[in-house]
Amino acid sequence: MSEDRNPGVGLRRDGHVALLEFDRPPHNHVNVDLMRQLADALAVIDGEGELRVSVLASRGRNFSAGADLAAPSGLAGGVDALYAEAMRLFSAKKPIVAAIQGAAVGAGLGLALVADFRIATPESRFVANFVKLGFHPGFAITHTLPRLIGPQKAALMCLTGRRITGAEALQWGLVDGLAPLETLPEAALSLAREIAGNAPLAVEATRATLRAGLAAQAKAQMDAELAIQTALRKTADFAEGVRAVAERRPGRFIGA
Repeated sequence: MSEDRNPGVGLRRDGHVALLEFDRPPHNHVNVDLMRQLADALAVIDGEGELRVSVLASRGRNFSAGADLAAPSGLAGGVDALYAEAMRLFSAKKPIVAAIQGAAVGAGLGLALVADFRIATPESRFVANFVKLGFHPGFAITHTLPRLIGPQKAALMCLTGRRITGAEALQWGLVDGLAPLETLPEAALSLAREIAGNAPLAVEATRATLRAGLAAQAKAQMDAELAIQTALRKTADFAEGVRAVAERRPGRFIGA
């Protein structure tokens, strides 16, 4: 097993499987630079014939706690730049299996939904908490989430902001399997190896058919989400939502 490492993102090779791991302590918050590094790594994987499937994972307690809206550098470069890099992720050609430990929140949930499959732990949590921030979902979540679990369950997640457990996520089809935390990497790798054992041209073509139009639909949805997010960022409720989350209390919203 060989390894290439960039700041924040590591790429290892295990036979025909690429192990792509990001590390932004303490909570793996999403930013433009991380998305760019991940997209660059997936482009490398797409260009190497020996690599057939990727496992997307992170180090630390949580898969990703989303964008750090409370930090001055949390969205440095702008949400539009973040989504431009996210679009490159949706355009990757080869299957992706995500290993989800801890929480996948907000943009972290959006990143998990880029993958074809998700393996989680019973303790994993999936959260679309945008309304608790006085904000609108982004990262094409309003398209990818209902596409995966249906519009009713997606609405429940997006309008309540509630945490969905690993067991609920499995029942809903949000994840494809559960494993204990200590065996999560191997469980994700096992699925990736199963896929990689098949004819690579057939796998890639079948995936393209199954995901036909997804990248374009995600782009259109992100454009629409961004317009609404841009307007909501100017509201008092958004400022209050960011403060409330940082202070770990319910928001006191006024509808303005």
